[in-house]
Amino acid sequence: MVISTSPQPIPSSALVRYLRYEQGLSESALALGIRQADQEQAPLPVILWRFGLISLDQFDQVLAWQDQQT
Repeated sequence: MVISTSPQPIPSSALVRYLRYEQGLSESALALGIRQADQEQAPLPVILWRFGLISLDQFDQVLAWQDQQT
C-alpha cells in the first residue's frame, strides 16, 4: 500500500480522458484506480501501475504527458 502524508488532488478530467482514450484503460479500471488513489492518498498513475493496470512504459508515458501539461 502506498500512503502519502499529504493529500493528493483529485485526478483532472484531462488526465482521466488521456488514460481512457490514449492509454486505453476501461472505465472500471479507472474507477478502481481513482477509488484506490483516494483511499491511499497516492497519485493515480502510481496506483494504476501498482495494480498492474498500466505497464511501466505506459507509466512513463503518463508522466511525460503530465509534464507537458504544466
